[in-house]
Amino acid sequence: MRELKFGVFLPFYAYRPEETNSTHFEFVRNIVLECERLGYHSVWLDDHLMFKRSPILECWTTLSALSAMTHRIRLGTMVTCNTFRNPALLAKMAATVDVISDGRLEFAIGAGIQEAEHTAYGLPFPKLSARIGRLNAAVEIIKKMWTEEKASYRGEYYRVNGAVCEPKPVQKPHPPITIAGAGEKMTMRVTAQHADRFDWGYLPSKALYKHKLEVLQQHCTAVGRDFEEIEKSCWPGAQVFIASDGKEIERKLLERKPENMSLEDFEKICLAGTPDECTQAVQEYVDLGVTFFMLFFGDLPSVKGLGLFAETVAKKLK
Repeated sequence: MRELKFGVFLPFYAYRPEETNSTHFEFVRNIVLECERLGYHSVWLDDHLMFKRSPILECWTTLSALSAMTHRIRLGTMVTCNTFRNPALLAKMAATVDVISDGRLEFAIGAGIQEAEHTAYGLPFPKLSARIGRLNAAVEIIKKMWTEEKASYRGEYYRVNGAVCEPKPVQKPHPPITIAGAGEKMTMRVTAQHADRFDWGYLPSKALYKHKLEVLQQHCTAVGRDFEEIEKSCWPGAQVFIASDGKEIERKLLERKPENMSLEDFEKICLAGTPDECTQAVQEYVDLGVTFFMLFFGDLPSVKGLGLFAETVAKKLK
């Protein structure tokens, strides 16, 4: 069995300028360094170009800076939007980050879902079937760029002619690839063909999670892939709220719950509880074979939840 890994998701909306005196990059840097100190496996930045007037750092240039400031923690994107960048160029960018970080890149990619960003930046946003087709072709090109002396590809969506990607990534045969998306007809087929790990985002029940596993296994059988080669990943809650007593947990939930959602409904979609309660909830997914957990701590920019989870749940389960 693979070792258990805990990754920390740091989306742009985790940055709350009203709660910190730091700049956007200082906030991200400080949280990443704390995650490294606490022994987390990885940190993950989201890939957005804009959201209203919110400050958003471009994820790949930010990863490049973070890779030179860290030593052990792995660095990823949750997830790279395939339609933002030419796949050959993306392969070159990712290889560079893997080299700078001495082999600590986690490469995660999805088909893209935010039409408004594409329109604003003048990028095409084709229908879903075409975006999935582009995703499949892009991953094929990226793997070629990372493993072949000269990469060539000619398909419906992209063409590459003798492209050289040197230096190659440090990780061999290439950095681990996570395919994001829970679509059962098209996205999971791409996952079955190419993924080292899947990411389905938060799912509201273990029954649905087990159903998705069965569907992915069927796709693996159809493409001739060993299902067990793909690492099982899970979001144990849309957000994580951990504290030593119930009153503190309720306070955190009340501070962060959306205005249009009841406290009860918000708590249902979160991993919220004491260390023992959170350990039990995570263990239920470990029993399903999950070895990678994505965690979005709802009390950021406070690092109390980060620290308590690392010192209790993660330490106990490992």
